[in-house]
Order: sequence, then C-alpha cells, then structure tokens
Amino acid sequence: MSEGREGVGKRLAALIVFAAAMGWLEAVVVVYIRALIGVAPDQGVPDLAEVMRRMQSLPWLLPTEQTREAATIVMLAAVGALAARGVRPRIGAFLIVFGVWDLAYYAALRALLDWPRSLTTLDVLFLLPPHPWWHQPVWVPMVISLGFIAAGIQLFRATPRAAVAPARQA
Repeated sequence: MSEGREGVGKRLAALIVFAAAMGWLEAVVVVYIRALIGVAPDQGVPDLAEVMRRMQSLPWLLPTEQTREAATIVMLAAVGALAARGVRPRIGAFLIVFGVWDLAYYAALRALLDWPRSLTTLDVLFLLPPHPWWHQPVWVPMVISLGFIAAGIQLFRATPRAAVAPARQA
C-alpha cells in the first residue's frame, strides 16, 4: 500500500531538518578543530600542506577526524535506510541528507566564521581517504550537493517494487 504525498512530504521534511542540524554540528566541530590547530576564527584555511602539518602536531587528531568523517557517512546512510523502503528510495534519502548536510555545513561555517569568503575559496573537503582531489574550491561540493539533492528527490519518490500491486491476470 502506498503512503501518499503527505507521508512522503513529512519524511522528506524530517530528512531536511536532520541534515541541516547535522551540517550545523559538523561546522561547530570544524570551529573546534581550527582552534586546536591554531587557526583563528577570522583566518581563512591555510594551504593543504600547512593544515596537514598543523594536524600532525597533534598525532591523535588526524585519525580521530578520519573516524568522525566515516561515522558521519554511516549516520547519513542509516538515516537514509530508516527513511524509506526499497533500495532506490533509500539511496535517494541518503543523497538528500548528504546534499543538505553539506550545504548546511557551508552555510553554518559562513555564519560562525564568516568563511568561506567566496565560492572559489579552497577547502579541504575530506580527509578520508587522504587524496589531493579533496582540496577543491567550495563551489565544487556545493554543485555536487545540489545534484545529489535533485537526484535524491527523484529516487526518494520512487515507489519500491514491493509496494507496487501485481498486475491482475485476465
């Protein structure tokens, strides 16, 4: 049995609220990490080599941050799995929360630190797995996030196969 638009809309709203709150929380964690490595609130992000050098001055910080990043992805996937039935809607829910989380994260950093200064500002996107590709202008993850949200909404609205009534034989 299908739940109707109202039920899907409520679950979608709950996903967006969760993801926005999680994005804010992630930004607060970044504020704390910046303080730990000596980056002032009004200072931009130093270049990637400098960030890594500062993080290595606290040997426990990088592995701790990497496990936090992994836990974040697991949490987003778990919420996606709980929000829908069927593979496609669950993937859609995950893409929605990932996209909203990331956009909310940058909005929160802007509110908390007045950073990034522009969409071309470079950021360290992820530390897991370590790779130079993760050092990109802010517009890159924002565009990807918007794409995730658009694709996610389409998949989230998809009716799972188990919910589709079988065709009647004549």
